[in-house]
Amino acid sequence: MLSFIKKILPANLFALLRKLWRLQHKVVVYAQQFKGNGITQQQLTQQLINAGITQGTSVLVHSSLRKLGYVANGAHTVIQALQQAIGEEGTLLMPAFPATGYNKDYLLTSPIFSYHNTPSSMGTITEVFRTQYATHRSLHATDSVCAMGAKAYYFTNTHLGQLTPYNAQSPFYKLCAAGGKILLLGVDLNSLTNFHTLEDAVPNFKYPVYDAQEFTTTIIDANNAVHYSTTKVHNPVYSAQRKCLAFESKFLADGIMQKINLGNSISYVIDAQQLHAWMLTNYTQHGITLYTPQGL
Repeated sequence: MLSFIKKILPANLFALLRKLWRLQHKVVVYAQQFKGNGITQQQLTQQLINAGITQGTSVLVHSSLRKLGYVANGAHTVIQALQQAIGEEGTLLMPAFPATGYNKDYLLTSPIFSYHNTPSSMGTITEVFRTQYATHRSLHATDSVCAMGAKAYYFTNTHLGQLTPYNAQSPFYKLCAAGGKILLLGVDLNSLTNFHTLEDAVPNFKYPVYDAQEFTTTIIDANNAVHYSTTKVHNPVYSAQRKCLAFESKFLADGIMQKINLGNSISYVIDAQQLHAWMLTNYTQHGITLYTPQGL
């Protein structure tokens, strides 16, 4: 809905409307805090377990802390609830992408990626996770992932040097192979990065989703060793044509995704392996992609 409104309203009016929405949200959160009605760690853990995020699960979390409503101790409560749900045998993953806009625009400024110092721009929870927990971080200039738990090293150790960020050596594809789950916590399908595993898995994908320009980036690893890695970035022209939200009813109907409530938020749990298989099958048989959700 927000993306549709953004398209039809002048930029200044949309910005004002967004400020009003956020102000209204703050009022609701403050009221919850005052009344002691926020969500607790134990409540959140139980909701996660009820949604299938259970002991031993590997789960990639895209998140909005703001959408949850009032949470005492904020991001720490959410992270600890997730840890409690998956247990010692589970693995918690979060994106730690540095760019706030298109990756091409970001890399044109020639940034250096630092394992320790390059921040995540993917929300408060991801940055707290990156900086205050014992995570492993994959080495990729634009599509880095942080992970903690039993398979954290496995998920993150082969991202360096990959020409495309969602191929078989990436944390995203490995999550599919490991039978993991994706949690969209207070965010919608526009945040579902695993859509891109299809584009990297298919030889000669039918659309030029990657920009023609390749970037050689400087990567500083956890031990401060310097590496140079060449990567492709998504083509901004095609990125603007993605129709992610069109898949919600399809995924729900086909049982690869469930819609749940976590705190104040509408959230989604997706089976990563089933998602990848669904995309491959429907691409091959019907020409369904992010750009042609109804097929060809």
